[in-house]
Amino acid sequence: MTNALDTEGVKARIFDALRNVYDPEIGINIIDLGLVYGLDIREDGFVTLTMTLTTPGCPMHESIGEGVGAALSTVPSVTGGEIKIVWEPRWEPSMMTDEGRAALGWS
Repeated sequence: MTNALDTEGVKARIFDALRNVYDPEIGINIIDLGLVYGLDIREDGFVTLTMTLTTPGCPMHESIGEGVGAALSTVPSVTGGEIKIVWEPRWEPSMMTDEGRAALGWS
């Protein structure tokens, strides 16, 4: 019997960890901002996170990337990972969660 990776459980823990990564200029976490577009986990625990930033010239690019890396390193079963920054679809405020809009007073 093999120990298959509980990818859904790992995904849930990753999303919980990413809720602790904030865009320092806006003060909202990257999940509630809608910056995370996709998450793939291989059976060996390697994670590929597809995300964007609020603007292509976002000055917080490095800070957010470091935060994501630190968050991923706290999740058991994650053996490594990569962050793919994409610009399509372009981020817009409608991508925020209800929690994100409420935090900005947009609810």
